[in-house]
Amino acid sequence: MGTIGTLLAHMTDSLEPPYATPDAAPLSAADASDLARSLVENVETVIVGNRSAIEHIVTAVLAGGHLLLEDVPGVGKTMLARAVARSVDGDFSRVQFTPDLLPADVTGSHVFNEKTREFDFQPGPIFGNVVLGDEINRAPPKTQAALLEAMEEGQVTVDGTTHPLPDPFTVIATQNAVERDRTYELPVAEVDRFTKKLHLGYPSPDEEVAVIERAVGDHPIDSVDAVASVADLRRARATAASVTVAEPVREYVTRLSGYTREHASLGVSPRGSIALVRAAQGRATLDGREYVTPDDVKAEAPSVLAHRIRADPGGAVGGEAGERIVEQALSRVDPEA
Repeated sequence: MGTIGTLLAHMTDSLEPPYATPDAAPLSAADASDLARSLVENVETVIVGNRSAIEHIVTAVLAGGHLLLEDVPGVGKTMLARAVARSVDGDFSRVQFTPDLLPADVTGSHVFNEKTREFDFQPGPIFGNVVLGDEINRAPPKTQAALLEAMEEGQVTVDGTTHPLPDPFTVIATQNAVERDRTYELPVAEVDRFTKKLHLGYPSPDEEVAVIERAVGDHPIDSVDAVASVADLRRARATAASVTVAEPVREYVTRLSGYTREHASLGVSPRGSIALVRAAQGRATLDGREYVTPDDVKAEAPSVLAHRIRADPGGAVGGEAGERIVEQALSRVDPEA
């Protein structure tokens, strides 16, 4: 099976999604599917014409992953993230990334307490169930790096002390795709920690009319109510993590990743292979199934793999070149080989 296939096998033997509460009892497949579809439909009351993107976000949340939304300004990236956050009855926090933002502004810091004469830890905005990182590429790499430990391990270390983050914990970051001269490129290590990278695109004329109609008067985001509790989401994540991933499917994921390494300067990492399996488990959960199919893998592969690929030495990670390599992999790699 190979090293990565063995790694995937060990990963899928565990029922625990990343940073999961160990005693979260899984929902039934039907109940988890109902919860996931309720989230999708709730977000659709705010966001028009992007059901596919909404489903991708929900499957990533079920998989215990993080999301990067990149597009031009004004197409609803931040509103989409807020709608997802408000659909879950948890703690939502927002970080507006700016050039002068410091790592401590994200993670928190120790502040001297005049009463106790000791330093108390004051948590930063990273301590939320859903954290919106708005225009993340406006902050310098040093500040962006403050997210690395949080996104990978579900914890932050400040002044030598490690603090666990809430469970569940999801980062939804937006990225400005226009003003490249006023932004910083995200480090490859950070990009690789995002389960998916999504693009929304412009709405169709009919969709834009509907957007304008909804925005007249009170904005629909103001009336969004939570349709799932934090405990419900934990249980749904446990359901997704328990979805069966048979050996042929694991081998298919391994071959797809192998193709990217053979045809690009920088191919998909083992972390990316694991992210694809987890996303496929989330897709199966959305559909109410207890097993992953190759079609689940195909549905998730473009958003999970493309942003991790550097086609040419010295080139940018992801982009159209990365998407093209993933398309080639899906068309040329046989799921049943």
